[in-house]
Amino acid sequence: MQPVTHALIVIDMQNDFCPSGALAVAGGDALVPGINALMAQFRTVILTQDWHPAGHASFASSQPGAAPMDVIRMPYGPQVLWPDHCIQGTMGAAFHAALRTDGDLILRKGCNPAIDSYSAFFENDHRTPTGLEGYLRTRGITHLTLVGLALDFCVNYSAVDAATLGFDVTVRTDLCRAIDAGGSLDAAMAGMRDAGVALTA
Repeated sequence: MQPVTHALIVIDMQNDFCPSGALAVAGGDALVPGINALMAQFRTVILTQDWHPAGHASFASSQPGAAPMDVIRMPYGPQVLWPDHCIQGTMGAAFHAALRTDGDLILRKGCNPAIDSYSAFFENDHRTPTGLEGYLRTRGITHLTLVGLALDFCVNYSAVDAATLGFDVTVRTDLCRAIDAGGSLDAAMAGMRDAGVALTA
């Protein structure tokens, strides 16, 4: 069992990110048994859940003439446009049916229709907090282990933000899968290393 100062953060293990989902990550569902087993080693487990309103600004369908994976400039910076996914209350937004969800906290993100939120800590303006930092500080958590989907986006952003905030961060790459669009995986791995994130398998 990990010390009480250590927490596990399970990122976006939702149907839409698993095979046959709207934004499927290859092999995403295969992570579930390993993540479930790892949960048993932590006293504190947080699960994040992408939770978009219909018509979210990050959906390609909301931007005239745009296609999924296009990049546009939003007021907060570059934004990849995605297929409609993880819409609030839909089966696609639900956690994978085999995933343990008896954690301490479920953090929903991406709820603001005008701004995306990859990170568990900040929306994509890198300024608006989700409240997770305060929750972890109150619980006396100093060390974080991250797993889930997708390694090069939501796991990456969450890990880098956590390290920047002063947490000791480990990403279990064997319990993550990546989208890997246009070199995003290599860039994410380099960025996490530069931020001081430990990458282990």
